[in-house]
Amino acid sequence: MRIIDPHMHMVSRSTDDYQRARQAGIECCIEPAFWSGQDKRHAGAFFDYFEQIIEHETDRAERVAGIDHYVTIGLEPKEANYPEMAEEVLERIPEYLDRDAVVGVGEIGLDQDTEDEREAFRRQIRMAEERELPVIVHTPHTDKPEGTRTIVDMIQDEDVTEERIIIDHNTENTIDTSLETDCYVGFTLYPGKIADEKAIDLLEEYGTDKMILNSAADWDPSDPLAVPKARDKMLDRGWDREEVRKVVFDNPYEFFDQSPNFDYER
Repeated sequence: MRIIDPHMHMVSRSTDDYQRARQAGIECCIEPAFWSGQDKRHAGAFFDYFEQIIEHETDRAERVAGIDHYVTIGLEPKEANYPEMAEEVLERIPEYLDRDAVVGVGEIGLDQDTEDEREAFRRQIRMAEERELPVIVHTPHTDKPEGTRTIVDMIQDEDVTEERIIIDHNTENTIDTSLETDCYVGFTLYPGKIADEKAIDLLEEYGTDKMILNSAADWDPSDPLAVPKARDKMLDRGWDREEVRKVVFDNPYEFFDQSPNFDYER
């Protein structure tokens, strides 16, 4: 069964991880710009990083594993708290959104829920709305229910197209809030976010419409094969193959197919 993993930070992973992911069925992945483990203190560091994931990672994925690799670009919320640097980054983000491999804005959202984070989030979802691009939204690690509520309120206040937004990193404590919108709902199968068994339980309870699984697969303990493993667990539980395919392929495909630069063939 073919898989699209819609949230993988493969810049953090080895070539072997690309090859193992492809062997497990991942044919396409999306790499959102994110916090790399240490705060960037200079705007130029962002621009070098954006170039790395747009150019090098897209080439590496195809060259070593035959994986179609796409990117979303954004100012991650943690680093929005350096206002002067953040302003310089935000001013230049639009030029990256026109690049061939770039299919959306993200990941953006909240970390500590500061005013600087909120303003950066609002500006970036407006950028995406103006260009009719998908958006990947990061819900915070702490105070997640409250942070998710704030994010939903801002999305609704900005009156942007909710079908082009995925609210990611959901748990059993946030899913009801996310489902108040027409946004896609993401579950990140990652230590400290949600276990695959719990995510599958929620899919059984809430259904599969607009539901998406991803691995994150970054530099912390994580698993680039998390989505294939969840696929197999769903099949082992007796799920219909078409419903499983909907979660691991059809839904992420339909979400990113809203981007003019997403040219992966179904």
